[in-house]
Amino acid sequence: MAWLDDEGRRRVAEAVTAAESATSGEIVTVLADRSDGYTDVALLWASAAAFTAMSVFAAVPLPFLETWDALLGGWGHQWTTGEIASMVVVLGLLKFAAVMLVQQWQPLKFLLIPAPVKTARVHDQAVRQFKVGAERRTTGRTGVLIYLSMREHRAEIVADETIAAKVAPEVWGEAMGDMLAHIGKGRVAEGLAVGIADVGHVLAEHFPRGADDENELPDRLIEV
Repeated sequence: MAWLDDEGRRRVAEAVTAAESATSGEIVTVLADRSDGYTDVALLWASAAAFTAMSVFAAVPLPFLETWDALLGGWGHQWTTGEIASMVVVLGLLKFAAVMLVQQWQPLKFLLIPAPVKTARVHDQAVRQFKVGAERRTTGRTGVLIYLSMREHRAEIVADETIAAKVAPEVWGEAMGDMLAHIGKGRVAEGLAVGIADVGHVLAEHFPRGADDENELPDRLIEV
């Protein structure tokens, strides 16, 4: 899914160019639809639902058996142990498949993902993107990654080691807050532009632009 049009992408790129005009730091922006497929979480929910259904059947089998008898025309049936065991297995499989199926609806799938799991995986993906796109790729090791993951409603700012040595992580809180205030209202390009400007101000304070400074990393938005 494309979260920005060409105008939005252009605005983000221009914001990076403007922010870098006063600093030797380099800003990389990454916009992700999601940070993980969360298949393991979906499987856990489906397995839990299947196990719960099988446990309820085992604990109180009579309502299930009476329902099945009614479906067969109301005639009583002497269920064997093997038949009951088979019904338990089939019930579990059907429940598992049903829960996996309903989780194909993305809003529900992401609603069922625990918040700490989302936060951890967005952070991990941001670090991976940083290692690929920014870490140690500038002369002075002054790269900063702004990472936005839309499905999880989370963002990360990751800085290279030279910046991290001078700028405490809490300093990025203002940039994060300003950025998310716009994004939360659906203004993604505006939010990124504001966050980029805030990061640029911090970088300019600690790493002013030199006369021989070169643009070492692309200004364009990276979409994954």
